[in-house]
Amino acid sequence: MPIQFGLIATPRSGAQWTDLAQQAERDGYRTLLLPDTLHIASPFPTLAAAAGVTATLRLRPHVLAAPLRTATATVREVAALQLLSAGRFELGIGIGRPDAAGEAEKLGRPWGSAAERRAHLLATVAAVRAGVDPAPPVVIAASGPRMLAAAATVADRIILAAGPLTTESELAEMVRVVRDNTDRDIRFGHQLVGLGDQVPTWIARQFGHTADELRAAGAAGFLDPDPGSAAAALAARRDALGIDEVLVPEDLAAAFAPVRALLD
Repeated sequence: MPIQFGLIATPRSGAQWTDLAQQAERDGYRTLLLPDTLHIASPFPTLAAAAGVTATLRLRPHVLAAPLRTATATVREVAALQLLSAGRFELGIGIGRPDAAGEAEKLGRPWGSAAERRAHLLATVAAVRAGVDPAPPVVIAASGPRMLAAAATVADRIILAAGPLTTESELAEMVRVVRDNTDRDIRFGHQLVGLGDQVPTWIARQFGHTADELRAAGAAGFLDPDPGSAAAALAARRDALGIDEVLVPEDLAAAFAPVRALLD
């Protein structure tokens, strides 16, 4: 099965964003992904702008924090994106980052326990599938065993939302949990955390990790700078674990281009 690529990016201006979407499509990226936080532009109108200037590029929030919206509000926005993109929207969704509790409070939304947030996510997915035609693919970000097990029951794809230092064996354990909870052939995605001497800005700022630390830890998302070695590692992971989607932060895109060329 071919490896597909998603570009994670944020807008700095309207013109920059639409140019970026068009370039991503020309470069062969399958999906453009936009985080859902109160610190950047809202994902639905921003992805709609990208939809308007592209023809094949798929659009996905990375990932929609389910607790920040009612299920009904999410259905309405997803339906709009499906209409405006001619069916190219993908529902990337999760129960929210730990620090998103403050964002929920600002929006006047209940945060709830982890169990309550999982239940709300599942209810939102069911509402979208019942209320949007065509229903979009559902891509759930999950990390802990309970969320992985819940995602296994409904997701079309699961993003292994592991921390930057997660190793190959830890990724394999996450995949095992999913497969133990479903007989469906679910595929997986994983995000890069570095390549050679480059580390995405958000990882350096949020976690303080350096390239040397990631390399020493055996981080699965940290790739060798040699394109052939990096491509071989990603192909082996696809074959062994079903991780056939690689999510590339925008600030690694240039360095990753030779690797992607070998896998296209």
